[in-house]
Amino acid sequence: MVTLTRIYTRTGDAGQTRLANNDVASKTDPRLEAYGSAEEANCALGLALATSGVPDDIAEVLRAVQNDLFDVGADLATPMNPNPQNPELRVTPHAIDRLEDWCDRFNAALPALRSFVLPGGSVLAGYLNQARTIVRRAERAAWAAAAAHGLEDGTSSPAGGVNVVAIRYLNRLSDLLFILGRAANHAVGADEVLWVPGAGA
Repeated sequence: MVTLTRIYTRTGDAGQTRLANNDVASKTDPRLEAYGSAEEANCALGLALATSGVPDDIAEVLRAVQNDLFDVGADLATPMNPNPQNPELRVTPHAIDRLEDWCDRFNAALPALRSFVLPGGSVLAGYLNQARTIVRRAERAAWAAAAAHGLEDGTSSPAGGVNVVAIRYLNRLSDLLFILGRAANHAVGADEVLWVPGAGA
């Protein structure tokens, strides 16, 4: 359990911070951008949940995802260590399986798409699409962190810095949020506006 006794520390005033394992990192490190964007996405989901009339099944999923995003942030904030002194919180493939199950369940109830959907419709769908784009940014930053610090699976050089499962989680989450945005519109009968390529030409 985390105990927060004082919120400000003054330790970041020189442009550096400490990672979860106490290593010092620059605030420009892509690892920080990745877990910071994951936190930003979590805030957008909080706004989504604060709207009125969120269907119970969507709310249940979003609350679980909010908790997951803290796990993702902790994972990205902790460089991989093959022999950690204490157990490290890591995103596991099970979390991705759960996202894919939700994708399949919610998507099965939606009409087939004939084009890309313009973001909007209901307020809830708007927030979910905003969260989706933030998650995409977090995923890009996580890949930048992997390019700088390596992946834990030994397939990159350098090797060992970032858990690729956490990055894959972000990828699947963006898919789920797109589907949930459609489901939110469908639940209230909001029209989906489809992209028409070259419509303004």
